[in-house]
Amino acid sequence: MKLLSLGASALAAALLLSGCATSAVTPATAVPAARTLTVFAAASLKGTFTELATEFEAANPGVTVALNFAGSADLVSQITEGAPADVFAAADTKTMARLADGSLVSGTPELFASNTLEIAVPPGNPAGISSFQDLTKSGLRLVICAPAVPCGAAAATVAASAGVSLAPVSEESAVSGVLGKVSSGEADAGLVYVTDIRSAGSRILGIPFPESAAGVNHYPIAALASATQAELAAAFVSLVTGASGQGVLANAGFGAP
Repeated sequence: MKLLSLGASALAAALLLSGCATSAVTPATAVPAARTLTVFAAASLKGTFTELATEFEAANPGVTVALNFAGSADLVSQITEGAPADVFAAADTKTMARLADGSLVSGTPELFASNTLEIAVPPGNPAGISSFQDLTKSGLRLVICAPAVPCGAAAATVAASAGVSLAPVSEESAVSGVLGKVSSGEADAGLVYVTDIRSAGSRILGIPFPESAAGVNHYPIAALASATQAELAAAFVSLVTGASGQGVLANAGFGAP
């Protein structure tokens, strides 16, 4: 009887432990805290930075990269007016200097790419453009970037170097505006970057011209002094300037820094 009683007690204890085990809460796997890295970048970087943002998010679980693309000058205005951003990538050093001079940049901006102008015309080239000089044809509807925008400043530099006077019918705030008017037939020709011609595919025909060598733009990137995600900002800059980022940029047609 005693032995049976002990067995029953042991069974009761085992059932009690079993019940406790089934009701216990298993600790959940730790989930990384959600964070957002805000990157402001020149319009000509849309394709490459979108690809790099996807790569960055995959390597950093819980991180979302919020991208804002526009003309570099417009982005500088947004930042100086208080728009929240962690990283800024400009299409020329002069535009970046406006932020650096105002102590809005953290550290020293790093060059990561270069870009050159090319003539953009609609498929079929109805205006028969074959040279930079042809952009002065009477009645030609030429569209370029505004002088305050890096692609516009480059166009002005090239024109001055070549001794050519351009008379555009429209000056856009970003290369995307120039591309839009050329591809829609609103313009006979435009001046954009080599990389824009490549990304536009069959919508645009590109015409290289030797005078473009006088206006090569060099692209800088930097974390901003007001960054709320300073560690992530530094990591993103490293991605862009590192081997992976340089490969993506080269594939898109960008030149070396």
